[in-house]
Amino acid sequence: MMDALIAGGWLMIPLLGCSLLATVIIIERLWTLRAKRIAPYGLGQEVCSLVARGQVDLYWLEGHSPLGGVLAAGLRNARLGHEQVRARLQEAATAVIHDMERFLSPLGTIAAITPLIGLLGTVVGMIEVFAVIVSADGVGRTAELAGGISRALVTTAAGLTVAIPALMFHRYFLRRVEDITVRMEEQAGQVVEFLAHYQGELGFSDQHEGDLSASEARGS
Repeated sequence: MMDALIAGGWLMIPLLGCSLLATVIIIERLWTLRAKRIAPYGLGQEVCSLVARGQVDLYWLEGHSPLGGVLAAGLRNARLGHEQVRARLQEAATAVIHDMERFLSPLGTIAAITPLIGLLGTVVGMIEVFAVIVSADGVGRTAELAGGISRALVTTAAGLTVAIPALMFHRYFLRRVEDITVRMEEQAGQVVEFLAHYQGELGFSDQHEGDLSASEARGS
């Protein structure tokens, strides 16, 4: 590996940096973009049941998951009408989607530029090769010829080695964001549909446990 880095020349430094950055992004996104963490199945139905019993704790719902935060934003405006509920759900969901797409743009950029850096290394290497060939004693300088060709091949291979997995994971993460977004829309739709047909009184708990304790102390 060290020999390859040396053979590739200074252009291997940005390629190595791109490789390390892509690895960090991929590991972080694999951990963050878990569907169970962002939009667990059954949360929408559970919220509907809690609303029917008047036992919805909005602060608990917000801390449950990003989907819970979206549903809590909608429920806080439930008394203002369904249009307001839908608007708040859309705003909160947009923020969650933006968070899910974090670092995907840099990953896509890495997938796009690393082959170009490798191509630049190829051009630089071939320039050195031709510079040696046209020199007076170019025929006898086989070591320099081999070095230029090696740099051309190593940087190209390194650029593709970084770009291919970066591009694969970039496409994979985009698809995962789409799947999670669809799951969020389905469960948010369940809650909106339930509220549209719910005839009872809406009752939500909208205080922290500490706030409740303080209120009870003042009352006593």
